[in-house]
Amino acid sequence: MPPHVPDIGTRSGRLYVSLNRLKSRGIMKNSQKKKIPLYPTRLKKGDTIGIIAPASPFNRTVFDRGVAVLKSMGFEIFVPEGLFHKKGYLAGSDIHRAELVNRLFNDSSIDAIFCARGGFGSIRVLSHLNYESIRTHPKMCVGFSDVSALLSALHSRCKLVTFHGPVVTFLGEASPKTIDHLYTVLTTKEMLILHPENGVTIRSGLAKARVIGGNLTSLCHLTGTPFQPDYKGHILVFEDRGEKGYRIDRMLTQMKLAGCFDHIAGLVLGSFIDCGAIKDIFRIVDNIFDNDSIPILAGFDIGHGQHNLTIPLGVSATLDTDSQSLVYSEPWTL
Repeated sequence: MPPHVPDIGTRSGRLYVSLNRLKSRGIMKNSQKKKIPLYPTRLKKGDTIGIIAPASPFNRTVFDRGVAVLKSMGFEIFVPEGLFHKKGYLAGSDIHRAELVNRLFNDSSIDAIFCARGGFGSIRVLSHLNYESIRTHPKMCVGFSDVSALLSALHSRCKLVTFHGPVVTFLGEASPKTIDHLYTVLTTKEMLILHPENGVTIRSGLAKARVIGGNLTSLCHLTGTPFQPDYKGHILVFEDRGEKGYRIDRMLTQMKLAGCFDHIAGLVLGSFIDCGAIKDIFRIVDNIFDNDSIPILAGFDIGHGQHNLTIPLGVSATLDTDSQSLVYSEPWTL
């Protein structure tokens, strides 16, 4: 494992798509029925990471700091032409951002994909992705926050194992713990054990199931769309930032009424930064799931907090509130 990176710095097109086009790109197919995960290849030093920008534009200086972190791990970095485009609050048109995703997945010289930044916009590219091509060229895709919409769609449409972890602009000021953990997940197949430093058991229990989830706001906005994932039988992970308690309540209530939480296996809560008193968030969650006998464990360093630990999405793990742990005992890469 490489040493910690020292002080690198203190941190469009139309939305309408025809039915035939959706079918040709694999969007209308019910790939949820395919139970076997599509595993990407594990990274090694010298491999090339390509960068995409599916959401908002970003600060070039902050971006360069993050790239330096990835290079310090021994990876080559590919920055595609057009990555720095801007169109208002988006990093270029919807078609432009989607084509960057399609191009890098289809490019055999790219071994893994990192997202430059979250913000907003990932949901707008989902109808423009070539899921059939992505399915035949599986590779790691890493991001979080708004990128949760993209990660969710890649899993639900392709069964691709994705990775909820730092975007490039987060890495420049990321903690050593965040960087070391990211490198471990990218390059090894060892058992992954996560213990929340200040874990809170909201509901006791034990569950083993595939883990999916990410940013609550982004996933809530997929509800009622063709990209709403099937949460049944899964362990869900939620995190968020800057959403007041009543908004957290509203989103969870909407998802509950939509049936999203029917027969889920368990719930993991990451960081909820600038969302008010964390005890109030826990109380809201306890109330929403008051009739569900599932394990709920909070306090994980997943999301927008000081530490943002990378986790695989789409593979099985065991959630145990007695040991306050989330354990990945099965491989997440080839």
